[in-house]
Amino acid sequence: MTHHHFKAPWGRTLLIISILTTLVMLGIAIALSLDRQTPGFISLPALPTRALSAAVVLLIPLGAVPFIIRGYVITKDGILIKRLWWNTVLPFDEMSSVEVEPLALCHSFRTCGNGGLYSFTGYYWNRQLGHFRAYVTDLNRTVIVRMKNRTAVLSPDDPEAFARAVTTRLHA
Repeated sequence: MTHHHFKAPWGRTLLIISILTTLVMLGIAIALSLDRQTPGFISLPALPTRALSAAVVLLIPLGAVPFIIRGYVITKDGILIKRLWWNTVLPFDEMSSVEVEPLALCHSFRTCGNGGLYSFTGYYWNRQLGHFRAYVTDLNRTVIVRMKNRTAVLSPDDPEAFARAVTTRLHA
């Protein structure tokens, strides 16, 4: 039994958001840890307070790192969504269909999750899909996976080949 492996490439939007946010957070952390009094800025009283504030700011990008999507693997039992330290499974026995739908996240509202710091992951809602889970790295290569009680949106490097491979397994 061969597994089909698909990459999770970063799209332009994810790349820009991730780079800019990381740089801003690093800049804020550095500024907080500097020991100088600048007119017009809030001055923090002591080095431990500044260091703690800098550490808290750095926790934002560090907290997003574990949720990075590294790829997708189609196995005999389902789709593995490969994270940095764990996999999320979408089992075939709960799946009803898969369809390529570029820009499936357009006009979506994030109800809980990450909106572009290293991934677009979490709970979202839009009129077309209702409530769904996103496991996306490229907003232009999205695939909708419909299941009995939930919907997921993924972004494999080759959406058409991914949809064909999943459909083949569903009908096997």
